[in-house]
Amino acid sequence: MRVLNRRLAALTLCLGLAATSVLAAEEPSPKVKFATTAGDFVIEVYPDKAPKTVENFLQYVKDKHYDGTIFHRVINNFMVQGGGFDTAYVQKATRPPVTHEGREALAKGGPRNSVGTVAMARTSDPNSATAQFFINVKDNAFLDPSPQSPGYTVFGKVVSGMDVIEKIKSMPTGPGGPFPSDVPRTPVVITSATLVR
Repeated sequence: MRVLNRRLAALTLCLGLAATSVLAAEEPSPKVKFATTAGDFVIEVYPDKAPKTVENFLQYVKDKHYDGTIFHRVINNFMVQGGGFDTAYVQKATRPPVTHEGREALAKGGPRNSVGTVAMARTSDPNSATAQFFINVKDNAFLDPSPQSPGYTVFGKVVSGMDVIEKIKSMPTGPGGPFPSDVPRTPVVITSATLVR
């Protein structure tokens, strides 16, 4: 009888753990709504694929860093980039850079740099990403991590409002502030970025 009770207790524990795992797996990914002067879009982020990058991005959202910034680099048939400069082209202060997670995210089954995915912008140093991000408007496989390149960390995807991104990517561009080209002639301002879950 004692052996049977122990087995039942063990089975109950296993079932409980399995149920907890299922609930954790079903927990929805965080979402961020961007309201802009060109319309609204929503990004879903993947903390299970790029935890440090997502934590970094969401902290900027919580700190209201993106509010009042512009999309300062827009290249049709490539990507739209923003999150770093205000409407006067003054670069906003940032926290220290986040550790590059491109290869790790891909190894965990994370998305590639395909249409609608969101990745961190950086310099030639893989570990230099801070607040700026870009949204791919075509499949940019050459930005994916490879044995030859660390690539760019993809940490989310546009799940609503891709028509707004399409609108932004098609805007006429030219010089603006310190940038010699690729700046929308009609500024696209992020009026707010809000965690909506």
